[in-house]
Amino acid sequence: MAKKAKAKQAEPMKLFYIFYNQERWDNWLTTLEGADFEPAEGEEVSEGEQMLYSFTEDITLSVLKIIRLYQNDRLTKEEATAKLDDVELIVMTGLPAGELEDIIGSLQLSLLVLFTACRKYLEGGFDKDIKTLVKKGRALDEEELEEALEVAANIGAAVIDGATCCAKYIKDDMENPGLFDEWLIEIETMSNAMKSLAKFDEVPGETS
Repeated sequence: MAKKAKAKQAEPMKLFYIFYNQERWDNWLTTLEGADFEPAEGEEVSEGEQMLYSFTEDITLSVLKIIRLYQNDRLTKEEATAKLDDVELIVMTGLPAGELEDIIGSLQLSLLVLFTACRKYLEGGFDKDIKTLVKKGRALDEEELEEALEVAANIGAAVIDGATCCAKYIKDDMENPGLFDEWLIEIETMSNAMKSLAKFDEVPGETS
């Protein structure tokens, strides 16, 4: 009887947390449509660029909440993967027409490493030698995108697992960073997000 009770207590309860939805994405796009991407006089960063950074942070944090709940045994690997797929479908599918097309296209390229790194972390077996990985990624040609993404995803997975990266590898004076450097910048955003989620958890329970 005691064994039965223990088994029943150990059964995982459902989570009802909404990580990201279409409305949230559309609201961000609407906000960006009204933003000025030309820096004001005396300013180095435009209003639009500041908003875009907040937009990126919001998506990164939302995605990594899924991974954090997996780490907390609130989600199975299959559940985490399914929720990751749901967010990726919203964020990475299609482009808005007009002036935002190039901006969102560039954002999607940057966020490729977020989703790829999360999948690599869930699968396991990733490389954790950050210094060697960064050196390898920087040695690749711009055309070798698949290989560069694979390397960057390993770095991202290691960061999700607790490794430190990538502030010291990001040069402050980069005017035109390559795609691999853009991915390192996103991984640094991921690193900061994981730190902020150190105590994040969602208590499972029934809906009212």
